[in-house]
Amino acid sequence: MSTTPTSQKPIDPSIFKAYDVRGIYGRDLTDEAAYTIGRAAALYLGVPEIAVGRDMRLSSPALAAALIRGITDQGVNAVDLGLTTTDELYFAVGKFNYPAGVMITASHNPGEYNGMKFCRAQAAPISLDSGLAEIRDLALRGQFPEPARKGQVIQRDVTDDYVAHALSFIDVSKVRPLKVVIDAGNGMAGLIMPRVFQHLPCELIPLYFELDGHFPNHPASPIEPENMVDVQRKVREVGADLGAAFDGDADRMFPVDEQGNVIDGSMVTALVAQSLLRKHPGATILYNLIVSRSVPELIERMGGKAVRTRVGHSYIKAQMRELNAIFGGEHSGHFYFRDNWYADSGLIAFLLLLELVSIENKPLSELIRPLNTRVRSGEINSRVSDVQGKLEALVERYGPLARSVDRLDGITLDFGDWWFNVRPSNTEPLLRLNVEANTRELMEAKRDELLAFIRS
Repeated sequence: MSTTPTSQKPIDPSIFKAYDVRGIYGRDLTDEAAYTIGRAAALYLGVPEIAVGRDMRLSSPALAAALIRGITDQGVNAVDLGLTTTDELYFAVGKFNYPAGVMITASHNPGEYNGMKFCRAQAAPISLDSGLAEIRDLALRGQFPEPARKGQVIQRDVTDDYVAHALSFIDVSKVRPLKVVIDAGNGMAGLIMPRVFQHLPCELIPLYFELDGHFPNHPASPIEPENMVDVQRKVREVGADLGAAFDGDADRMFPVDEQGNVIDGSMVTALVAQSLLRKHPGATILYNLIVSRSVPELIERMGGKAVRTRVGHSYIKAQMRELNAIFGGEHSGHFYFRDNWYADSGLIAFLLLLELVSIENKPLSELIRPLNTRVRSGEINSRVSDVQGKLEALVERYGPLARSVDRLDGITLDFGDWWFNVRPSNTEPLLRLNVEANTRELMEAKRDELLAFIRS
């Protein structure tokens, strides 16, 4: 069998990150690179077909076309799902038993970026340590055996199937006619939300539903407070019951209560856990170690089993499978569901909140008040020259005073009325600090003291 070199221009290896491929279109990530990665993925995975979805970025159609050409030139069929959310791509792979999938997206990054997320059968993620490094090495080598025949392209739209699947997590008949503001940030939520709300008795007030990879209104990155301002203002202006903003590929969701206050990932985890434990008493639920202590307390109070995990989707998904956990939540707006092939879905988390507000017949702020009894700093990054040295210095300084010192992911020190976690970044010489305390004064004092120590 002859081998063919695919490209004269070498691929930039820096586009291969820990969990995905990511780069600036036309500079690091080109159509030529996408074609070569398509061939490399098809060769490495050795599967008969690969499902491909894409978001609304300006470069996504060209990248998807090049990737699909690479897949089919390597003799593998490509199922072209067209425009999808990332969680819809995971759903398609799980539901229709595709042996692999690729999503063309750069999630919440600015418009000039794009990328690819890979998964195997049952939506199991492919990261650098579970196959992406091998795909990278094949792509960098650029030598591919010529297949006996080319693959076919099959077009398929799974959006209605995905909407039905997401709605199956709630009892639609229990949803009240609530007024709901959704900020799609010109991202993929603008495509899927009108299809979802067709099945709900709610009034949908859309913000920025036009798919537009220029992101003319604000970046589709709701984890940044400035990108939540529009949905907060609109909720107050129209007297909505709640609101939510989604990121560009619509797999992350950030809700807003009826007063326009942003609900953080810890409190969403608590509310979703509450909802699911009523339906599945005694279930196991995972939470990452920088989520509020109020989360495991609630899970245990309701008779569930709370399991603490490292930060990061590959750890959480693997542990959920191992423990048959029904749900996993992260501070960052990622929410994972067992009955969604352990993949994350901002849409499913949002629907569960909508159902909970309806059943309880109380405003969202009232549902959160008894759970939100502590004060969190949010994640604060500091650039340091010696990551490991600084972690050890923190243990030396604070360890003797702590009730416990834990090294599951960086270091977590618990002092009873407050705790902190410091963990290194995967990709940069950064330390990430999270502090939670019983009062605002204590949290702010400890946060400032720790930052001064870390940055000294």
